[in-house]
Amino acid sequence: MVTANAYSNYKKQSITTMTPIEIIVKLYSECERQMNRAVHFIALKDYESTNAALMKSIEIVTALRSCLDMQIEMSKNLDSLYEYFTRELVEANLKKDAEKVQVLLPMIGELRDAFTQISRMPKEQINLQAAQNMQQVAIV
Repeated sequence: MVTANAYSNYKKQSITTMTPIEIIVKLYSECERQMNRAVHFIALKDYESTNAALMKSIEIVTALRSCLDMQIEMSKNLDSLYEYFTRELVEANLKKDAEKVQVLLPMIGELRDAFTQISRMPKEQINLQAAQNMQQVAIV
């Protein structure tokens, strides 16, 4: 029992010390994990576990979507993508369609990789690129 409590405390501590970008990467990774679980459970015809995994995936996409700053052009693109993900995950859940989930997995992985690269950039470089993006949006 002490070990489980210590692990729980460690997980809470690690999340509270993460940057927002690191949390986004973690969310993408968890979404990907849940989607892979859903594909596995569909093959086993374990529809209760499939539903649970896909519902967690949908919750994660919803959380990612709720964090978007719609003043930034990229956020508008991500919003459309998240809407698509949600729609496809709901349909995959209703039909227990592993192929629909498998089509989304590479996209989630690419987004995770992109945010992983951003998380490795120095904060000054991230701020500079954000400022440049804002100037480009203002020009358009």
